[in-house]
Amino acid sequence: MCKWLLVLMSCVVSLQIQAQTGFKPVSDMAAVKQQFAKAAQNTQSIHCDFVQEKNLSMLSDKIVSKGEFWFQKDNKVRMEYKQPSRYLLVINGKDIRIRDAQKESKVSGKSNKLFEQINKITIDCVRGTVLDNADFTTKATENAQYYRLEMTPVNKVMKEYFQTIVLLVDKQDYSVSKITMAESSGDDTTISFLHKQLNTTIPDAVFSLK
Repeated sequence: MCKWLLVLMSCVVSLQIQAQTGFKPVSDMAAVKQQFAKAAQNTQSIHCDFVQEKNLSMLSDKIVSKGEFWFQKDNKVRMEYKQPSRYLLVINGKDIRIRDAQKESKVSGKSNKLFEQINKITIDCVRGTVLDNADFTTKATENAQYYRLEMTPVNKVMKEYFQTIVLLVDKQDYSVSKITMAESSGDDTTISFLHKQLNTTIPDAVFSLK
């Protein structure tokens, strides 16, 4: 009797959690991977706005930044922060360019393990191969609109910086709508991608490292 009560209670708790979050476990991961990869193959470029919200444990208010995001096959990413201050991140293959109000620097992904991993996640997201990333264990849930991928790092470098990385994937086009990075320090950053335009022409100069 006690055993059945425990099973019943577990089911009730599980249903309550699903009701609270609106997400339930994905029943067919193989089909999701297939659709994700198929959609990514058809995505040559992405251009959108983004809003970044950063929660610092030492501050009560969020730090909110806004800007533009570009992606182009293969391995080309540009994130340009415009508000409240200007900041630029360009990834072109293995090379990374960073510019703020004070200085500009170039970083090689090969020589910086953290940047190499972040670069890999970014590219995996837009390639649709993030579910095959062996540096993470992934828990997948879904609701009517989104897939939610909760990625826990097993890679030593990533574990030093992140507890989890959560991706919200739009079911309509399998593009990432939101990414939340929970850091080991207790801080977290959420980036929401808005007004997405897929497969538009992007000039090569956007990803220039000069």
